[in-house]
Amino acid sequence: MAVSFYKYQGTGNDFVIIDNRRLNFAKNDVKTIAHLCDRKFGVGADGLILLENHNTLDFEMVYFNADGNQSTMCGNGGRCIVHFANFLGIIKDETEFLAIDGKHNASIKGGQVALQMSDVAEIQVNTEYSFLNTGSPHHVQMVENLSDYDVFSEGKRIRNDIYGNEGANVNFVERLSSNSFKVRTYERGVEDETLSCGTGVTAVAIAMFINGMNKVSQIKLETQGGKLEVSFEENDGSFKNVFLKGPAVQVFKGQIEL
Repeated sequence: MAVSFYKYQGTGNDFVIIDNRRLNFAKNDVKTIAHLCDRKFGVGADGLILLENHNTLDFEMVYFNADGNQSTMCGNGGRCIVHFANFLGIIKDETEFLAIDGKHNASIKGGQVALQMSDVAEIQVNTEYSFLNTGSPHHVQMVENLSDYDVFSEGKRIRNDIYGNEGANVNFVERLSSNSFKVRTYERGVEDETLSCGTGVTAVAIAMFINGMNKVSQIKLETQGGKLEVSFEENDGSFKNVFLKGPAVQVFKGQIEL
């Protein structure tokens, strides 16, 4: 069977996206999804996204990690599917869609997508790190010399030793200025460092604010794959109107025989 797909990337976080409004693609086929994401034997991606119809909203986003399993929210994937929906003519410059963590609002202008993320009300602050859920669970830890840091080995250790089978994404952070930070992320499900993580930089922005590392509510994040921006409104340690903004790019489209 030939499957048509589109390849997208958002600051280097790349995805296979399929228009599944006719429900032709079997979303419970873990092996096929993992094959499509395989960089040597398939298309190659950090994850696979299905765009499906929804009864009351513009569309539904169904996200899978590269291991083939359905996963929690993906911020960069959410921005990419908004671009894809715009490309298909489903939406114009604004949208409301459903993801696994609930409804999301977003807007698109000139290839830049601003995606509203989940509210965050609970943050665990420890001596060496913080933990919070921004649609996906994230460990946030400050380090020095991030460019030379062993993100893979340390990320893998923390993901498994602290968070067990369920795991968490692990973000290592270095401060660049009063409102900008450099971030590298080890992602569960991919089980490797990715060039960017949308829910990860969102978690970093909030963690840096709650830990007093910055005092502004609009924060710039530099990832291996490019630059993102996170803004929010804070009230007594709760964060609302959280937005992740950055580029979303359609790389190519094609067909693959399965």
